[in-house]
Amino acid sequence: MAFSHRSFVARHTRLRRLPEAGGLRLHLADAVLPLWREVQLASGDPDAPLPYWAFAWAGGLAIARHLAAHPEAVAGRRVFDLASGSGLCAIAALRAGASGVAASDVDPFAAAAMTLNARANDCRIDVVRRDVLDDGPPDADVVLAGDCWYEGPLAARVLPWLRRAAAAGLDLLVGDPGRAYLPTGALEEIARYEVRTTTELEDLAQKSAAVYRLKSGA
Repeated sequence: MAFSHRSFVARHTRLRRLPEAGGLRLHLADAVLPLWREVQLASGDPDAPLPYWAFAWAGGLAIARHLAAHPEAVAGRRVFDLASGSGLCAIAALRAGASGVAASDVDPFAAAAMTLNARANDCRIDVVRRDVLDDGPPDADVVLAGDCWYEGPLAARVLPWLRRAAAAGLDLLVGDPGRAYLPTGALEEIARYEVRTTTELEDLAQKSAAVYRLKSGA
């Protein structure tokens, strides 16, 4: 029988409601290291990435809170969610009234998680399972980028891509708790939220995370 990423995600997570994200539901894991080991075994890849798709991270939670408070940011508009992971931001955008959402991630487990999570919230995400950072701006009105700044090589590619999107006239919303590679000089904070993450990999379960936009001319 062919391996099913969706079955793997469903088997190793449990569906949980996130009260601070408006009751949105996600398939989440309880601990990262045991799941990471299962991913390595299932994929046959000892260097498989962390299963970031199985947790609600601070930046994504901040974007979800912001869209709930300010649905006009996405209502009636086409949204592209970069490095979507669980699909948290994408689903929050749909719940806020986005006319359609595409979400990208290179990880097949993340793509499966997005699909399952969208179904759990009675919505549909167009999943883009490839690296888009060498592409031009997406066919969208708004770009969401939550938790994209945890490692240097990725951050170095994300910022130029966001700049290209902004130059093409797209609105940008970036969510992050202030990680080391966040390009603070290029960003303007527009809101801040206290959020409770679901992963022990964050320094504290309760974190302050901000939503930013790209500074004009940055």
